[in-house]
Amino acid sequence: MQVLKIGGNELDDPGFLAGLADYMAGTAVPHIIVHGGGRAIVALQQKVGLHSTKVDGLRVTDREMINVVQMALSGQTNKQIVTALLAAGVDAIGLSGVDGGILRCQKKRHPTADLGYVGEISQVRTELLHQLTHLGLTVVLSPLSLGFDGYTYNVNADDTASAVASALQAERLTFVSNVPGVLQDGRILPQLTLEQTESLIHDGIITDGMVPKVRAALATITQGVHQTQIVNLAGLLNNSGTIFTNEAII
Repeated sequence: MQVLKIGGNELDDPGFLAGLADYMAGTAVPHIIVHGGGRAIVALQQKVGLHSTKVDGLRVTDREMINVVQMALSGQTNKQIVTALLAAGVDAIGLSGVDGGILRCQKKRHPTADLGYVGEISQVRTELLHQLTHLGLTVVLSPLSLGFDGYTYNVNADDTASAVASALQAERLTFVSNVPGVLQDGRILPQLTLEQTESLIHDGIITDGMVPKVRAALATITQGVHQTQIVNLAGLLNNSGTIFTNEAII
């Protein structure tokens, strides 16, 4: 079992979905695809005249905004991905974490602000995901999740992918990004251990926006996932990118 996380920025590239679908059509490994869609959310909220704010990168989500998020992610973006996969011959099903109670969450607490309907994953219904993949289905999962209070919550897609991969004890979690991997002197570092990665951060080789990406990758392998990977679509197709492990790959 492998988990693939794709972001909303990548979905804006006209060739991305076709390339992703071709990749999925060529693999026999069961996959769960978790997706974001921040740009789709912004575009839809502007159309309906809503405004939102962010606190530490988290979108404050009230009752009106959660409806917009649900339409943009579980509706538009999710079905856009499923359509591309089906067109390439991949048997895919699009769901949100609310469907079947696949993802259960609690309200995310913040020390200085009420984030509204923003959640943190507490439970993953792994048996249902296994049943779907055993049927040969590629599951495309929106990060909208069901709170224990019965309300729908928005959950960060990276955190959702990590929670799903950890719960499934996936072989690999791959973050498909707009960067080819961790670079040093213009060269992709093909594999890194936790210790090596921390050293690169300390030495200023990994900087800026790449730091949270690798932190998410490292956090996942401390939770039982064998490998995590940061790669772009081209690297996914030619088997490059950077793989993170607890121990060096022999």
